[in-house]
Amino acid sequence: MQENKKSEIEIPKSEVRSSEILHKLFASVFGIGYIKGGGTIAAVVCCVCWYFAWHGGYPPLIISLLITVIITFAGVWSSFVMEKIWGKDPSKVVIDEVAGMAVGLLFLPVNVTYLLSGFILFRFFDILKPLYIRKSESLPGGWGVMIDDVHAGIYTNILLQAVVWFKLF
Repeated sequence: MQENKKSEIEIPKSEVRSSEILHKLFASVFGIGYIKGGGTIAAVVCCVCWYFAWHGGYPPLIISLLITVIITFAGVWSSFVMEKIWGKDPSKVVIDEVAGMAVGLLFLPVNVTYLLSGFILFRFFDILKPLYIRKSESLPGGWGVMIDDVHAGIYTNILLQAVVWFKLF
């Protein structure tokens, strides 16, 4: 008589390790999350990349939106994976700052004034977490890690859109 064995798919440790390394790299934005003040540094890096990609005008609508959406959803996935390894809302995960900063800069002229203003406003909202931003951290898994920064980016963007609309600078 043949024994019925439960068939389980075994994933080679090398594949698990490779996947974990990729999530660590992405979630920490290539190691920035390991540095003290990594969230601030990640937001600055986002601003610098945004500037060099599209300075002197407006970023292409579809491309900038697509990049921001991809970073956000990939960040949710990586944050979910990394929470299992590093614990709830780990400080090493800074892809949320990049996603939030990108949301804050969408549809705005790309120049030093708007980037600096966006950075200051985003960090203000991200650190103080007013207007229900703190409540959004209670969402499960990667959503809780990412969505508070996306909200901070939305508030930043709304204020800067008003600045553009009223031609304040």
